Amino acid sequence: MAELKDLTKRAENYSQWYNDLVVKADLAEQSAVRGCMVIKPYGYAIWEKMQQQLDKMFKATGAQNAYFPLLIPKSFLSREAEHVEGFAKECAVVTHYRLKTNDTHDGVVVDPEAKLEEELIVRPTSETIIWNTYKNWIQSWRDLPLMCNQWCNVMRWEMRTRPFLRTSEFLWQEGHTAHATREEAEQEAQQMLKVYADFAENYMAVPVVQGVKSETERFAGALDTYTIEAMMQDGKALQSGTSHFLGQNFAKAFDVKFLNKENKEEYVWATSWGVSTRLIGALIMTHSDDNGLVLPPALAPIQVVIVPIAGKPEQKQKVDEAIIPVISKLQSDGYSVKYDDADNKRPGFKFADYELKGVPVRLVIGARDLENGTIEVMRRDTLEKETRPIEGIAEYVETLLADIQKNMLVKAKAWRDAKIHECDNYEEFKEKIKEGGFFLCHWDGTAETEAKIKEETQATIRCVPFGYEQTPGTDMVSGKPSKARVIIARSY
Repeated sequence: MAELKDLTKRAENYSQWYNDLVVKADLAEQSAVRGCMVIKPYGYAIWEKMQQQLDKMFKATGAQNAYFPLLIPKSFLSREAEHVEGFAKECAVVTHYRLKTNDTHDGVVVDPEAKLEEELIVRPTSETIIWNTYKNWIQSWRDLPLMCNQWCNVMRWEMRTRPFLRTSEFLWQEGHTAHATREEAEQEAQQMLKVYADFAENYMAVPVVQGVKSETERFAGALDTYTIEAMMQDGKALQSGTSHFLGQNFAKAFDVKFLNKENKEEYVWATSWGVSTRLIGALIMTHSDDNGLVLPPALAPIQVVIVPIAGKPEQKQKVDEAIIPVISKLQSDGYSVKYDDADNKRPGFKFADYELKGVPVRLVIGARDLENGTIEVMRRDTLEKETRPIEGIAEYVETLLADIQKNMLVKAKAWRDAKIHECDNYEEFKEKIKEGGFFLCHWDGTAETEAKIKEETQATIRCVPFGYEQTPGTDMVSGKPSKARVIIARSY
């Protein structure tokens, strides 16, 4: 049990607690490739559940899945100036197309004769390759809207990495849509932001602030970037999903035009939107505790674990007979259940392991419970235990899972809301930002003020929030007039 006890406490070192938990809960580990991680089966199972739900939500808006190449001609990235500038320093470049055996025949080297005429970029994002393709797919207004999504990996060289939050290679989805009008494209970008917010709150139980990024913080090549910002337990912000209104920038760069209903040629309007495996990091850091993961039932790979405690074979048989109908009922209702009757680990180890892995509900039943017609129930979010009658336990567990899902959001939202503050004094802000939280501050809209805040406090403007009643005021840094308050926070 030593490996379970070695989990660093959040209060001692939050960053180390996170790194420990990713490894000890079997989510991921470092790989042989610097900056890249191996996502282990349990971590990937969480991602699969996220994928499945998001995929349904995307398709409900009319998006279809497709797949585009991993390698992108270098010249494509040069066509949209802001885009190439935004990603140039993060790109991995393929220069040759084969290897050959070295002179000593004990290894391989790059074959100098196999240099590519044009270098290929390992996709950092797919706008360029997709818009080059869309040119062939779009001729008329009848071809619009065109809405594709792809589930894939991307590569962006990172100097400082942390599993799930920032790695050189990561998994994500990227949606790319083309529309006949500006209004349609803006509506699509905002609709997808709402899809992400809905997913974060109703499936991840992670409360988010929706808003629009400042010009400095927006996606390279976008006219507007919409974001959902979540607050982690250490008070730092985590950008958890973005949706971009790209205007006609990429359509013009790749000459994607269509004939409108008046038979006139014009450029299409575009959006792109994406979330990544960073969401697993958000899940960990929003809910988990010093005992390990706390997973919302909607995304937990195992929603219910049942641990029998029976010494003699005849006792085990009776326990099996009592519990198998419960398992059947839960599984037939769509819940994932694990019946851990393996005899190679002690019950105490199993309890600690499933607690570490964040399984929402644990049921324990032994010979004495059987005699009494009862079963022990523990909920992971509060660690509360209770003894319940076996009769009707499946229905009770289903109700309990719904309550856990709801409670996790309520708890996270209350904690987050307590750390959102209005602030109008810069000296006060510089002190309070050290403790973390979201600060609603007036901003004069200039990049100079934004840069000064970042340089002096390591905090950034996360967004201009939606759903917040705005009144004019005075910028706390420059003293100039401000139209609105923005959310400023330190972030991952």
